[in-house]
Amino acid sequence: MATDRLDVRKTYKLYLGGRFPRSESGRTFEITDSKGRFLANAARASRKDVRDAVVAARKAQQGWAAATAYNRGQVLYRVAELLEGRRDQFVAEVAAAEGLSTRKATSQVDAAIDRWVHYAGWTDKYAQVDGGLNPVAGPYFDLSVPEPTGVVAAIAPQRSSLLGLTAVLAPLLVSGNTAVVVASERRALPAITLSEVLATSDVPGGVVNLLTGHVTELAPVLAGHLDVDALDLTGCTGTEVDTEELERLAAENVKRVVPAPAEEPAFDAGPAGPARILAFCETKTVWHPKGT
Repeated sequence: MATDRLDVRKTYKLYLGGRFPRSESGRTFEITDSKGRFLANAARASRKDVRDAVVAARKAQQGWAAATAYNRGQVLYRVAELLEGRRDQFVAEVAAAEGLSTRKATSQVDAAIDRWVHYAGWTDKYAQVDGGLNPVAGPYFDLSVPEPTGVVAAIAPQRSSLLGLTAVLAPLLVSGNTAVVVASERRALPAITLSEVLATSDVPGGVVNLLTGHVTELAPVLAGHLDVDALDLTGCTGTEVDTEELERLAAENVKRVVPAPAEEPAFDAGPAGPARILAFCETKTVWHPKGT
């Protein structure tokens, strides 16, 4: 005999340092589907949560950068494997968040999984694209090598809840950067589920830190934080965030900045290859005398 069941209304937490804490402010906000119907409650991150996320990212950065390229590739590939295992859940959440048909949502999820595989394959290749042996007048080897920038703050795209987030996040991790990401404000559920995937994968705690909340509140804090080395404003397109003010705040400690595009990119058009990886790399030049 069938019985009616009450909805189990979930309240999701933040993802900081490999853990799932509540916001220190105790605030939450509602996540709704494309028609305004309730999906879940999410933690509304505060300035203190941003600072905690940056501390976690900084703590994890040296170890992640020190991992071999092969190891980082295996870790990113493992994320793709776990996404594949929860594919149906992601399809349902993307369809609800973005108002897509099941077929279109499936295409978005499959593209996101493929994007993780794509960037996993770049971990031991991007250095050959951007680095190399430089010709010099003298008995020396002069080598240029790309290295990670450090702690990167990113604003995830607002409309593309999973694929856009993946397109911004995955390339940051390839070279050894750690990330503090502000999820899509209105379409946060797929990002929250991705944080659960990251927590159960081989990604070390603190390498990715995911915040949910109001972009206009969190973005300026990240832009002005002096221990954030780079800032990706891709997801600010279509928001009320003053990107010129963010760039001014970022200049206080000479952050590397990827500006917000005039229109949100079509992420399903395909990956950007090494371009987004190298956007958050610094070039180190090494001199070594030639042997006789």
